[in-house]
Amino acid sequence: VQLQASGGGLVQAGGSLRLSCAASRGIFSTMDWYRQAPGSQRELVASITSGGGTSYEDSVKGRFTISRDTTKNTVYLQMNSLKPEDTGVYYCHAEHIFSRREYWGQGTLVTVSS
Repeated sequence: VQLQASGGGLVQAGGSLRLSCAASRGIFSTMDWYRQAPGSQRELVASITSGGGTSYEDSVKGRFTISRDTTKNTVYLQMNSLKPEDTGVYYCHAEHIFSRREYWGQGTLVTVSS
């Protein structure tokens, strides 16, 4: 199983980006996006369950939206009103529904300039 993340880039504050993460195969329960800012630990940004339930880290509530397309085995993160503090490498993460094994994507860099 491979998770392929894409969609990162350089954007000005207030702008938007949409991240995508496609799984090569498998069925997953929860799919998540984490981010790691320079010099910081990796933190959970948003999660979505197989039933579509979502949760968000407080600082992104109202600005980020996580969604998934089960037919494409893909999870998305729509990021609006971006702030410089959103800068970091964003990683997708997924847990297999049966084996509970965890998988990570390779990370995609998001840079928000002020």
